[in-house]
Amino acid sequence: MIQFNLLPDVKLEYAKAQRTKRTVIGAAAVATAASFGIFLLLFLTVHVVQRKSISDLNGDIKQYSQELKDTKDLNKILTIQNQLASVNGLHDKKAVASRVFDLTQQVTPADVTINELEADYIQNTISITGQAPALQRVNTFTDTLKFATFTTKQNSKAEKVFSNVVLSQFSRTDQDTTYTITASFSPELFSNAADISLTVPANKVTTRSVVEQPSSLFKAPAETTNTTTNR
Repeated sequence: MIQFNLLPDVKLEYAKAQRTKRTVIGAAAVATAASFGIFLLLFLTVHVVQRKSISDLNGDIKQYSQELKDTKDLNKILTIQNQLASVNGLHDKKAVASRVFDLTQQVTPADVTINELEADYIQNTISITGQAPALQRVNTFTDTLKFATFTTKQNSKAEKVFSNVVLSQFSRTDQDTTYTITASFSPELFSNAADISLTVPANKVTTRSVVEQPSSLFKAPAETTNTTTNR
């Protein structure tokens, strides 16, 4: 069967234009509806959901604020919490007093004993009282304190352990010599943040750490009536 297109070209173009127009209008309507839907969703989110959330949060804030106000001794609790928060910082700043035993073990000659040791970690001073077989050994002990050095992992440069080392008192008998040595020490020596490595001059004295003698370093003071002399 043979078909003939009896519509003129103008009619065909017009029909095509109408179809395109309907397509464009339909797409525009869909886009408009989608835009309106998005706008409505945003409007509801901002003016309904967020307002409701803000209102709930304000209510919670008022509730918890009132609970805090009703808490008994709140200021004392907060003060204790602040003090607890500072404990770690204070721990880092406190002196490692236990190092004094290792230190004296390394710098004290093998034949010298200590009767009394006082360390002031605020003024960074130390006082050592003890006994030695002779005054020469006390002088050797004093020189050892003067020349001992230390380094840390943070600083490899050798620093003096003690300064202002003074043999402030001594007295002698036929059996031994009693002494008192005072000195200042580096604050870093007992710092919790520093890892100390001590160096004792080997040509000055042979200490317990070298000869590994098990003799007691600390000894109770002997009673004596000898006169004290300043040097």
